[in-house]
Amino acid sequence: MEKIKEKLNQLRGEADAAVTRAEDAEGKNKKYEQQILEKDQEITSLTHKVGVLEAELDKAEAKLADAKAAQEEGEHSKSTNDNLTRKIQLLEEELDAAEKNVKETMEKLRQVDVKAEHFERQVQRVEQERDQWEKKYEEMQAKYKESKAELDELVHSMEGL
Repeated sequence: MEKIKEKLNQLRGEADAAVTRAEDAEGKNKKYEQQILEKDQEITSLTHKVGVLEAELDKAEAKLADAKAAQEEGEHSKSTNDNLTRKIQLLEEELDAAEKNVKETMEKLRQVDVKAEHFERQVQRVEQERDQWEKKYEEMQAKYKESKAELDELVHSMEGL
């Protein structure tokens, strides 16, 4: 009787430990899902920034093309030529800055994509662990029920004595 009680207590302890581990795994899973959501939002933000920068790049290229066309057509006076040259230099600098910014943004986007893949793999691994813990929990639950039934049967047979 004492051994059965000890075994029952041991099984209860194991079941409680399994439940605790399962809850911990679920907590980690939620944390990873939140991190993935944040990374998705960051990707969306960076994608939007890339779009804005590409639009600015197109505008800058259009301005540059317009300025060059104006320079070819309008060599009417030296002051106009000097002004256009300054505008072209500024536009080229803006273009260089925009291109650099686009490259940096694309690199950040790539890094975020790599991190997102890493977190997806982690989530898959955590989900697999969770599934394993759930299976172990179900097995322990079955063992617990079986042990409890045996204990109840033993108690019933002892009452008959």
